[in-house]
Amino acid sequence: MSSYFSQNYAEAQRRFRAAATRLGFAIESHSIGVNGPDGSELAFDVACSSGDSANVLVVSSGVHGVEGYFGSAVQMAILDRWSEGQLPQTKIVLLHGLNAYGFAWDRRFNEDNVDPNRNFLLPGQPFEGSPPGYAELDPFLNPKRPPASWEPFTAKAAWLIMQHGMKKLRSAIATGQYDYPQGLFFGGKGASRMQTILQQNMPRWLEGSQQVVHLDFHTGLGESGTWKLLIDYKLTDLQRETLAKTFGTDSFEANDDSEIAYDARGGFGQWCVAQQFAPKYLFACAEFGTYSPVKVLAGLRAENQAHHWGKPEDASTVKAKQRLKELFCPASPAWRTTVIEQSEKLIDRSLEKLADR
Repeated sequence: MSSYFSQNYAEAQRRFRAAATRLGFAIESHSIGVNGPDGSELAFDVACSSGDSANVLVVSSGVHGVEGYFGSAVQMAILDRWSEGQLPQTKIVLLHGLNAYGFAWDRRFNEDNVDPNRNFLLPGQPFEGSPPGYAELDPFLNPKRPPASWEPFTAKAAWLIMQHGMKKLRSAIATGQYDYPQGLFFGGKGASRMQTILQQNMPRWLEGSQQVVHLDFHTGLGESGTWKLLIDYKLTDLQRETLAKTFGTDSFEANDDSEIAYDARGGFGQWCVAQQFAPKYLFACAEFGTYSPVKVLAGLRAENQAHHWGKPEDASTVKAKQRLKELFCPASPAWRTTVIEQSEKLIDRSLEKLADR
């Protein structure tokens, strides 16, 4: 299973394009207007099969750039399996490496330090404000200096957890903020290039669709090697019933009853459902656990410091980037085998649901 994981964005993009082309998918590349480490223009890719356009499976990867290593591997695994068997009759739309900048530069955020999953605000939602408590936490979360070789982050985090409680602290940190452009979980000051491209093209990719199941693959939250479907929009009774029948009654968590997620603003799923691309649009963030929340936050903090206050050639910057990649895509062969196998099962269940209608 580890063979599906690429070493960098450029390799992942080449392999994805080649695999989709072999299966006869129509492929598009959409430039985001910035360059990668090798000086080449960055773009995300879309591959569409010619299946039944009324029932569509969408599989997206790399909304949070560095998480694209995992999401791309999932897409490579299913393309490889379909090449050895039969391509589903259902139309398939694969969105690969959506946050191409973050993927290429080993960041979770985009070229403007924007967290794309906090940028998909709905009409009437302003790109301003911060959750209660974020301003107080900003000096701790976003120190204006390169990462140090050692600092008592874990001790400070433990003290904050004891003082505020994990759920409240998680909400204050990760809900999404719009006041600190160099801070963590910054939602931006307007729609990102990614969102604009999706807004312009999703209706075309999903033209004629009546029923869509959209799996958006992520990593970082939850127990290592396990998964949960996270829902960032208000479920109807029918959507809740469909999720339970398709994936299991304990397979998903909505924001209002989640133990591992938080009520984030500007989520991709909420936006997709609100656009009404299809009469029935079921979106789920397929979240796979890696490391503890404290370790993940420490890694995000260090990489953000390195990005804004360090230099690319600094040893501390290189270390921070390597650590972030490990946090969101562990090198463990056991982890990689487990998450690919589980991801394929999620996709199989989605296809069964679409075939059943």
